[in-house]
Amino acid sequence: MEKDHLNTFFIDVHVRGKYPSYSKRYFREHNIKIHITEEDEEILKNTVDFISFSYYMSVCETADESKRTVSNGNMMGGVPNPTLEASEWGWQIDPQGLRYVLNQFYDRYQKPLFIVENGLGAVDQLVDDGNGGKTVNDDYRINYLREHLKQVGEAIDDGVEVMGYTTWGCIDLVSASTAELRKRYGFIYVDRNDDGSGTLERYKKKSFNWYKEVIATNGKSLEK
Repeated sequence: MEKDHLNTFFIDVHVRGKYPSYSKRYFREHNIKIHITEEDEEILKNTVDFISFSYYMSVCETADESKRTVSNGNMMGGVPNPTLEASEWGWQIDPQGLRYVLNQFYDRYQKPLFIVENGLGAVDQLVDDGNGGKTVNDDYRINYLREHLKQVGEAIDDGVEVMGYTTWGCIDLVSASTAELRKRYGFIYVDRNDDGSGTLERYKKKSFNWYKEVIATNGKSLEK
């Protein structure tokens, strides 16, 4: 329950237009004193029209602090889930967790949901594409996105109002979590390395045309 409250506190305020009842105890026990006026309370009533969030992984918790770990490039702790695969940075891949979160948020708030970040950071290898150019055969990224998008479809069938989905990101850039270029997320490969070397040339990865077809078919190609 405590973790749920920490995860939803800010959303509760933005969606419901007031501080949740459980926050009063938290403030009291942590010696937090908030001066709030009637004008402040009126301003809070201007709530959001939709909820946006990022989803990359799930994390398991434990009561045994000695077993808690922190994955590379990630500030959240927990324990590994033995039933899930993980990325090269230890982020556990859990598509069904996205469906769960979508249902959880929609049941709690009854507001449209927008997934603004979802993707797989990986070390990509640039290879010849057989036509005189270069590409990345990133089937692992395609599989990650396909399975997560299928779970978005399941959530929609559950009755969740999903207003949008965007990946992180469309082109390789410096990873915010590790400050590395080698942790790549994009559909377009940028020839740039952590040491600053590279031509900055750009190449379409295999996932580029795959995702283009997903958009063109409004997700029907996911079943191929």
